[in-house]
Amino acid sequence: MVQEARTDRGSALSLPRPEEAYRDMLRVRHVAEKAYELFLKNYIHGTMHLGVGQEAVAVGVAATLKSGDYTLGTYRGHNHVVARGAPLDACFGELFGREIGLCKGKGGSMHLTSVEHGCLGSYAIVGAHLPIACGTAWSARLLGTDSVTSCFFGDGATNIGAFHEALNLAAVWKLPVIFVCENNLYMEYTPIANVTAVPRPAADRASAYGLESIVVDGNDIEAVYNVAAKAVQRARAGEGPSLIEALTYRQRGHSRTDPGRYRPSEEVAEWLERDPVTSFARRLENAGWTLDELARIEEAVVAEVEEAAERALASPPPGPEELFTDVFCGSNTSWRN
Repeated sequence: MVQEARTDRGSALSLPRPEEAYRDMLRVRHVAEKAYELFLKNYIHGTMHLGVGQEAVAVGVAATLKSGDYTLGTYRGHNHVVARGAPLDACFGELFGREIGLCKGKGGSMHLTSVEHGCLGSYAIVGAHLPIACGTAWSARLLGTDSVTSCFFGDGATNIGAFHEALNLAAVWKLPVIFVCENNLYMEYTPIANVTAVPRPAADRASAYGLESIVVDGNDIEAVYNVAAKAVQRARAGEGPSLIEALTYRQRGHSRTDPGRYRPSEEVAEWLERDPVTSFARRLENAGWTLDELARIEEAVVAEVEEAAERALASPPPGPEELFTDVFCGSNTSWRN
């Protein structure tokens, strides 16, 4: 039986564009799943760190940002780049080391960058990008814009000196930056609770820098959006930084080489029940979207992802003329002579 959509659908949801948010979550999820599939076929070399299960954090925050805002992420940064609207074929191309890639294939999986979409890099050194986020936020102050920087990092980074230095500087200078800790409970293979003196590694330290302690369900996109929207509004109004701890879970191992056997099976099963994509789909159904509509949305996203991956695979590797481009100042090596 065909279900009819209610005319008031979406009225109970706090997201301004719930269907587009669902599409974005599906894009993020299926890009990761396709990347995993092609990694197994040896199209992606080295290692890869997927954010499957953490989609609501990236999409929820991205929904509060606008053109001209900045985003910095970690080596698990695929979610954030896709959520900010970077072309999917260029994202895949970067993973494959192809000319079509965001950085013409020279950055790879851990260094996705798309300045056009506000994504100023994914950083492989834990915590290294937090002070850089202070720099991009300071640039908004110098230029007199209302640009906001969103900076994502894992729970392990909260025990890095750069975390504390960046938080302190942002608070002293009242910088327009939103620090978002994606607490997936594990710093690589070690439970964060085993090596941190406080239960909430980010939020419980906020008061040391005069910031509010903010904890949010990172698998609930509406909750993430509402908290992030308030933080972004504060930043644009010149009221300074915010630190958000989003509780979430990576459904895969730390990297492609990690089977994740150190995690209790009961814990994994519990978090899989709270999958952010399927949970939001159920919420959309309750708000008036039909199962047929939701299925068509996902089918369209799957087709979009498949076509993007095919275009990326058809792209050649970057030529020799690109070897030193974007590597040295002036894009050449003449300074060495």
